[in-house]
Amino acid sequence: MRRSIVAANWKLNGNLEMAKSLVTVIDAHSNGLEGVDTVICPPFPYLSYVGGLMSASNVHLGAQSIAEYESGAYTGEVSAEMVAEVGCRYAIVGHSERREYYGETDAIVAAKFSRIQAAGLIPILCVGESLDQREQGVMQDTIVRQVNAVAAEANISNMQNAVLAYEPIWAIGTGETASPEQAQEVHEIIRSEIAKQSTDIAEGLRILYGGSVKANNAVELFSQPDIDGGLIGGASLDAEQFNAIVAAGSL
Repeated sequence: MRRSIVAANWKLNGNLEMAKSLVTVIDAHSNGLEGVDTVICPPFPYLSYVGGLMSASNVHLGAQSIAEYESGAYTGEVSAEMVAEVGCRYAIVGHSERREYYGETDAIVAAKFSRIQAAGLIPILCVGESLDQREQGVMQDTIVRQVNAVAAEANISNMQNAVLAYEPIWAIGTGETASPEQAQEVHEIIRSEIAKQSTDIAEGLRILYGGSVKANNAVELFSQPDIDGGLIGGASLDAEQFNAIVAAGSL
């Protein structure tokens, strides 16, 4: 049985005071919960501080992004090795905001995925379609292309040490949420695509849903057969909301 993951993506939010109050409550709540891992991904300046607040064995630190380079003259970039050194276990890659606002192509995402794994971290690979792509009937083609771009670069065997996250772009920060049936449909597509190359890896692959998960819809979403938790944005900034979502992942 796949172990659930609920990951908090703080994006460009927070300060030291918020981090202390939020992480302390989340860590205490997550401690001892069976069957679920909690991942907290704060902005880069707070990684060490947040990591120092964690004590529960099932609460882990994650980075929101990393560079596709190990080192070099890349002003403003942060390497996977750097975030690993300050305690990260996970790193998000391919988030729709990185693809849209910072021009991250499938090739860049694949390169970052490999860098994350080379540093001994677990990538949380995001894939997803826009509203236009869904309405034009190319949702499946888009998802499959994004998954296979990474599988081809990194080798399918490396998918067994990764997490995927489906984030319908049209449901991020909009208050819209894919129905459990819509989300399950895409998660099944992703698992089936991986299964074409390895049924064992596909069966063990944890796939998160990342489209406006809230406390009031988490249980229904996470009860779907191919949904193994969530990548949480706005709701991760509210301890009560986020803890309710983590609790749903433990059911």
